[in-house]
Amino acid sequence: MQTCDGRQDGNENRLTRRSALAMGASLGVATLLPPGLSSAQTSDFGPPSHGMSIFGDLKYPADFPHFSYVNPKAPKGGEIALQVSSAGGNQTFSTFDTLNMFSQKGNGAAGMGLIFDSLMSGSGDEADSLYGLVAKTVQASADGLVYRFALRPEARFHDGSPLRAEDVVFTIETLQGPKAHVTYRQVLRWVESAKALDPLTLEVRFKAGRSRELPLFVAGLPIFSKAYYATRDFETATLESPLGSGGYKVEKLDQGRSIVFRRVADYWGRDLPVAIGQGNFDRIRYEYFRDREAAFQAFTAGAFSFREEFTSVIWATRYDFPAVKDGRVRREVVPDGRPSGTQGWFINTRRPQFRDPRVREAIALAFDFEWTNKNLMYGLYKRTNSYFENSPLKAEGKPGPEELALLEPLRTKVPAEVFGEPFTAPISDGTGQDRAILRRAVQLLAEAGAKKGADGQMRLADGTPLTVEFLEDDPSLNKHTTGFVNNLRLIGISATIRVIDPAQFARRRQEFDFDLVMQRYTMSLTPGESLRQIFGSETAKLMGSRNLSGVADPAIDSIIETIIAAKTRGELTTATRVLDRLLRAGRYWVSAWYGAEHKLAWWDRFGMPGPIPPMAGSAEGAAASTWWIDAEKAKRNEK
Repeated sequence: MQTCDGRQDGNENRLTRRSALAMGASLGVATLLPPGLSSAQTSDFGPPSHGMSIFGDLKYPADFPHFSYVNPKAPKGGEIALQVSSAGGNQTFSTFDTLNMFSQKGNGAAGMGLIFDSLMSGSGDEADSLYGLVAKTVQASADGLVYRFALRPEARFHDGSPLRAEDVVFTIETLQGPKAHVTYRQVLRWVESAKALDPLTLEVRFKAGRSRELPLFVAGLPIFSKAYYATRDFETATLESPLGSGGYKVEKLDQGRSIVFRRVADYWGRDLPVAIGQGNFDRIRYEYFRDREAAFQAFTAGAFSFREEFTSVIWATRYDFPAVKDGRVRREVVPDGRPSGTQGWFINTRRPQFRDPRVREAIALAFDFEWTNKNLMYGLYKRTNSYFENSPLKAEGKPGPEELALLEPLRTKVPAEVFGEPFTAPISDGTGQDRAILRRAVQLLAEAGAKKGADGQMRLADGTPLTVEFLEDDPSLNKHTTGFVNNLRLIGISATIRVIDPAQFARRRQEFDFDLVMQRYTMSLTPGESLRQIFGSETAKLMGSRNLSGVADPAIDSIIETIIAAKTRGELTTATRVLDRLLRAGRYWVSAWYGAEHKLAWWDRFGMPGPIPPMAGSAEGAAASTWWIDAEKAKRNEK
């Protein structure tokens, strides 16, 4: 997350680095096999490949020795300590009560993806490619509905038991089932079957209409041990570490406060090209903090060693402590090559008072970004307008011929504005109460049938008072929201901020029991299935889904399917720009802010192969994966 404040998608925390990457990748377009032809009868498979990508454009050849952004001779040893707090990073909650990341129950611990291997693993310098890990090769049928993975015979779980095709079958079927988190169930419903043709050959069949990236999602799933879960309930929240096969396993934990992972010295995959130069620390430790101030103070004291800063006031004014001045702590701003994501206050359109887009736009107009950025965030951020900021997927200007070809069939079903310039939030005068913009908000409310009563309260056409509650579990955002609330009150909308504990917040968000909630979704350069999850009609009423605003628009659904079916990157880019226009026209959120870079600070005891890879899932993940302890630096740093 690149913002001063905000919230990362909670479901992202349940995905491993590899499966999260695959969520945004894509491969081919699915059609049905001829009737009566079983997968075992298909003979139209392509040659085995060492990797998978969207349109077949793999960077690394079959004989690549290692990823180009790692140091293959990096020494092993030492520890890197990372923070987890509600202030940012990859964790929504500032505590944990389970090591099971894959069911609906409990708040999962950070870092659990470290213990699991997957069929294939992603690279940090490509947007959407996977290379063989547990699977040595993969081959697909010509129609894209059947994939066969050849597993490495040396793959082992941490208890020494062999990892076989039946374990992957068990994993897929379990994550399709009722005990798995809804995010997995929704995606994997498009898997028709998974079979172990023999102990080392897995065959996965997909249903017609599956998203282009589904094979990559499956290839990136964490692999569970079938034997381990034969005596355990998969759904249970537990502090017993699951059996994995990855380069780390849980060493110890202090519930809700910290968790430590230890490198598996005899990790079976340590010499594979996708693993060389990575996993260099003997221990990776996550420390939990309930607020950003406590986390910052702990960092200054050396309680943890790497920090990505998400709070502008701290970045601008607080990095003057002794360790910074004498060089023991380094700071750097590095570019983030990924789309900057969709951050804002998502408006719950399931609630009657927010169903009219004019009401939603009026609410959004009360947020003065220019004042907030200047006075609270030191001018470090830009206004988010697109759902795909910092990427070529952002809609700009009037739609060109290719976009119009997609929009014309929808002309009678979409707002007329999508045929012009895409909606952009107005730029205020920076006073915090731009009267012209607030007058426009009142005008929009009047057009929607709302008017002020004698008591100054804005009421909808049916007489219902128009009220807005901002729901949070971290008071750090309050100063950004207070001016927003004051402006809403100024135009007659009764607005409040409610801060609740993380457990309540999680429940209310899952049940869509909120008016507005701050959220940031990480978007891919190759969006696909995730669009169905966040903006598709099917998920609007699905409890616990990522569709916070309750977007349910057939026109948006059709464009999402066009994106998923795109055969070239050009087609995908065009369709995504159309989707951006439709979403912006829908006024589903109050767009917030973004910064297209990582603001990093670390205790100078590490060696590093080079810059953070541009497509890394997170800066801290890249550091934990590819950095190492530099003995000379560590010695100087201790003085």
